[in-house]
Amino acid sequence: MRVLVTGGLGFIGSHTVVALLENGYDVTVIDNLYNSKLVVKDRIKEITNKDFKTVIADVQDEKALDEIFKDKIDAVINFAGYKAVGESVKKPLEYYDNNLTLTFALLKKMREYGCHNFVFSSSATVYGNPERVPMYETDPVTDATSPYGETKVMIERILKDIAAVTPDFNCALLRYFNPIGAHKSGLLGEDPNGIPNNLLPYIAKVATGELKEVNVFGNDYDTPDGTGVRDYIHVVDLAKGHVLALKKLEQNPGLVIYNLGTGKGTSVLEMIHDYEEATGVKIPYVIKPRRAGDIATSYANCDKAAKELGFHCDYTVLDACRDGYHFQVEEAKRKKEGK
Repeated sequence: MRVLVTGGLGFIGSHTVVALLENGYDVTVIDNLYNSKLVVKDRIKEITNKDFKTVIADVQDEKALDEIFKDKIDAVINFAGYKAVGESVKKPLEYYDNNLTLTFALLKKMREYGCHNFVFSSSATVYGNPERVPMYETDPVTDATSPYGETKVMIERILKDIAAVTPDFNCALLRYFNPIGAHKSGLLGEDPNGIPNNLLPYIAKVATGELKEVNVFGNDYDTPDGTGVRDYIHVVDLAKGHVLALKKLEQNPGLVIYNLGTGKGTSVLEMIHDYEEATGVKIPYVIKPRRAGDIATSYANCDKAAKELGFHCDYTVLDACRDGYHFQVEEAKRKKEGK
């Protein structure tokens, strides 16, 4: 099966490309390097000892998509899009414009070339401020708490509408919780351009001395220690979930929805303490006001993914902290050496 991975040089995308190559898939990547680096391509090859086609272009570049789809793409995994909750509150127009428009471009090109299998990188943010935790796939998806989340809600609705009138369209909506960690090789990890928006890469940059302290946004939530609780899943486990989703689509199931998480919640302060335990590095932090768009508690029920996909997590939060720190240390060495 030939798979197009959009945003395939990014954090989740790169780990998924590794998993796909290791499972025998023929992979093509398109990435505009907005929040990724070209060197990731070589690192994926080093890990897998396998080659893959890479196109450096935006998903909205119709000519680039034509060249890709002429090679007979069987399935698409879409990671492309802006993804920071806090930034989306400040830049709603940019988020709606980019995330929706690139999805339209991709789906139109799939229809034009007869590609019927689509895996969408959705998010737990579609549950908004949940009525209960853990969250189930059957829970209502109404109003997200940020423009980023709303783009996921809107795209899910679009995909459901397409599936309702397109019998041969197979689509997996994968609602991620919070991906963390890195590849055990130290070659792949989360290294965003600029100041990180997500907790773990921010902690890691504090651990390596690049940043002074961790900003903890809010300590007055209705949680055991007052800080936000999230379901943190190792990115290698999450990547495995995409391979399982592709195998599910080979059964022509129509539209299917799965939560991908651990089913356990970890607070911000617990995560800081876990990181210290895993690495032996002291992490200073400071309490800041709540951040717009954040909710108190979010973690998954993953029984459906376990039953229908055979999905399970092999790694713990401590594993993710160790792997993430290892990547940051190795990345700091590479930067120092100009690699």
